[in-house]
Amino acid sequence: MGGVVLGTGAATASSAHVARELAELGSSIGITKVVAVDTTLPADDLGSAKFVRADIRTNVIGKVIAVEDVETVVHLDLLSTRGRAGSAKEINVIGSMQVMAACQRAASIRRFVLVSNACVYGTSPNSPAVFRESDTARGGVNTGFPKDVVEVEGYMRGFARRRPDVTSTTLRLAHIVTNQFSTPLSRYFANPVVPAPLGFDARLQFLHPDDAMTAIVKAATEHHRGTFNGAGAGVLMLSPAARILGRPVLPMPPVGFSGALSSVSKFMGTPMTSDISRLLTYGRVIDTSALRETFGFTPQHSTLDTFKEFAASLRPGMFQLGGSRW
Repeated sequence: MGGVVLGTGAATASSAHVARELAELGSSIGITKVVAVDTTLPADDLGSAKFVRADIRTNVIGKVIAVEDVETVVHLDLLSTRGRAGSAKEINVIGSMQVMAACQRAASIRRFVLVSNACVYGTSPNSPAVFRESDTARGGVNTGFPKDVVEVEGYMRGFARRRPDVTSTTLRLAHIVTNQFSTPLSRYFANPVVPAPLGFDARLQFLHPDDAMTAIVKAATEHHRGTFNGAGAGVLMLSPAARILGRPVLPMPPVGFSGALSSVSKFMGTPMTSDISRLLTYGRVIDTSALRETFGFTPQHSTLDTFKEFAASLRPGMFQLGGSRW
């Protein structure tokens, strides 16, 4: 039973999607009300979810939790870039601290779900073949979004120690590629060419948005303590991904690839962050055994199926003659 569920980051399309789906499922999964918070009015439909204008960087979030008698918090407001007021780091880190501090004081809280990202493992030439939940980063988390996620997960562990009566769940999700809302890799693969570092062919994993939604709903309505990796089965390398899209690979020197990718993608209207350039160089694969065996959920869409569905939603690439696909 989820009771009253509060979701953060409602102004972003992905978070609005989660709030809308939770509200739609409603009483069928034990949710009595969904409250979606953000500083600006969402452009996307929230369905029957209630919107409350609140800045998670302030103590106002504590008042919202108290007034609405919130039992479950789904913290979705971790993003690498921001399209609204406030820097990414301010909202990611300071906002997360304030939300957890408010939940620590609130007697009504029974569950806290942190929707995190697999970038917490970083990306480097020293990375293991497969990351498990007990592994730590070996590089690539000293700046930007990955650094924010590492810090936020540290606060989450502290919160779990201070409130052992609350079921604290962290979902470390692989990148989502979809046309339902904008994501970093969705923007990257939508380009007419696929910039890639010469001499590298990154191993990638993707998670279907429906599977992400199912995992979040399960975490918000059941009791599953701990951290769980989430990704579709299998691995897809960058060069086959480009062939599926029918887009030519634009080889670029590996030294300075981050800056070059940033310039090229900005020219094409889809700016990329440094953590994405590292991912496209070294790749990253996460183990999902705990998600299946302990959490009790197996994603229904493989990495390859997820990517093919996404590719089918795009304009055919120049190598897809007559619209045929590889």
